[in-house]
Formats: sequence, C-alpha cells, structure tokens
Amino acid sequence: MGYSAKEKPYFWVGLKFFNVYGPNEYHKGRMASVIFHAHNQLKEKGIVKLFRSHNPKYKDGEQLRDFVYVKDVVEVCYFLLHHRKDSGIYNLGSGRARTFYDLVKNTFLAEDKPLNVEFIDTPIDIREKYQYFTEATMDKLKSIGYVQPFTTLEEGVKDYVQNYLSEKKYY
Repeated sequence: MGYSAKEKPYFWVGLKFFNVYGPNEYHKGRMASVIFHAHNQLKEKGIVKLFRSHNPKYKDGEQLRDFVYVKDVVEVCYFLLHHRKDSGIYNLGSGRARTFYDLVKNTFLAEDKPLNVEFIDTPIDIREKYQYFTEATMDKLKSIGYVQPFTTLEEGVKDYVQNYLSEKKYY
C-alpha cells in the first residue's frame, strides 16, 4: 500500500549510513570495507596499500572517515524499531572520524603482524571527488534517547578480524 502526499505512516525513519564495516561483506566486492581488503592484502602479500593524499592539508593515510561497526548499526536499528516515535532522518556513524592509517594499523595488530603499508596514488577517476573527512553528527539520535556507546575502532577491528575474517565465518 502506498501513501498519498497527504498521508504518512505514523512512524518512519531514514538512516544516513557512514562507513559501515563488519561480518558478511565479502559479497560487496570493490565496495567492501577497507578492513576487509586490508585483511585480504595482508594474507596474500603481507602488505596493505592505502591511497596517498593529494590534499596538502592531510598526510598520506590520514584521510578521515567515520567508521561504524555493523553490530552498532544493528543496535541502533533495534532501538528505532522499538522506540517508534520521533520520525525523521538520522545519521548512523560512530560520531568519531579516524584515519585510514589507524584502521590498517589495527588490522595488523589483530593479525599479530608487523605493520607494512605502501601508499599509492588515488585513481584519477575518483581523485577530484575524493572525500578527506567524514564524521557523523550523532546529536539527533542521542536527543531521542539512544545512549549506547559505540564500539571503538580498536575493538571493532579486533572482533571483525579475529572472530570472522581469520576464522572465515560467513553466515
């Protein structure tokens, strides 16, 4: 059943997902998270490649993203499913931008391997549109009562790598 312009459901929510990572993204190919690709590069070649910065404001590997663990995404969705008021559009990230270098460094730590990173040029076809900083403002979600802390990058990467990627657990 569709809704006319004058009608709307009693509750609705739209979510703007930031950089979600976690179990079962193997099917996403090129669009899978940097952790997924870093794990595979590390296993195959012992080195991880990151994009070099082409912006003088950022050093190589210090491009920032708001990485959010998929388990936190599920918790927020569960909260909204049961909250059922305060319709609106909400950001869904951790609320804290971290560098790609931090992400890869934690992948190596979770694998118990020495850090080995190579910087490569950002492909020309995406270089002009490349984002150097993303961070979700989480105030709106918190204002409706969501108080659960988000998984730190260190905890999330460790869990994902050690309990899913290294174990080849897919479901």
